[in-house]
Amino acid sequence: MKDLKVSDVMVRPVISARKNASARDIAMQLLTGLYSGMPVTDDEGKVIGLITELDLLEAVLEDKELAKTTAEDIMSRDPLTVDADTPITEAIKILKEKNVIRLPVTRNDKLVGVVARCDILKGLLEPEFVAYM
Repeated sequence: MKDLKVSDVMVRPVISARKNASARDIAMQLLTGLYSGMPVTDDEGKVIGLITELDLLEAVLEDKELAKTTAEDIMSRDPLTVDADTPITEAIKILKEKNVIRLPVTRNDKLVGVVARCDILKGLLEPEFVAYM
């Protein structure tokens, strides 16, 4: 485990939203069931926010029309990110201390993946996980 890095277990290619994407389109992507949130990037690929199912539900509660609401309107700004070369143990500490489910993964300030709690567990248990299935 000590030698594992975030890049070894992160999910890629990563699905992200641009800041001007409609909340409706983002909700439709999340409804595929593969993700419960996604990073929001600027034109250079830098992570500027994160949108979760909860952000979308809050927009609905505020009577916002999802088709006319942009990612930038409802995203959580300045999300925690982790570098691709970060040791897994450090990523686990961040996830635990900040009580978050996923972290966008960057390299040179560009989005390259996402790592979630389950990705780390799967990476740590991969041979056992595959045998179990």
